[in-house]
Amino acid sequence: MPQQQQPRRMFTAALLALVFILAAVSTTEAGKKEKPEKKAKKSDCGEWQWSVCVPTSGDCGLGTREGTRTGAECKQTTKTQKCKIPCNWKKQFGAECKYQFQAWGECDLNTALKTRTGNLKRALHNADCQKTVTISKPCGKLTKPKPQ
Repeated sequence: MPQQQQPRRMFTAALLALVFILAAVSTTEAGKKEKPEKKAKKSDCGEWQWSVCVPTSGDCGLGTREGTRTGAECKQTTKTQKCKIPCNWKKQFGAECKYQFQAWGECDLNTALKTRTGNLKRALHNADCQKTVTISKPCGKLTKPKPQ
């Protein structure tokens, strides 16, 4: 009978060894998970705020704009960026505001001016633009009625 029990003992010993190894591995992995993970560092830097584009020369073409942001731990709080002001935009309403204009109206004989209205088509870089604008220009050569 002792010969029949020997394979059973070997099986029991092997089974106990396997249980012991599994317990050791799960304890080791549990220990790894218990360590506090490094927290992702969140940036306190704010969004970039951009100034209007300032042309290098003249009132349109290539220029620069200044950007700033706040935050105690920001590596960079100011920077300069190249920009461009299209030369065909109406400068009197802001170089970064583009309008779709209607046709010129009839000439006002009292003022010798004609006018037209423009609706905002696009604002570059979140520019603060009026929704609707009106412009005037001289009518050109007119023969004004002479007072009698």
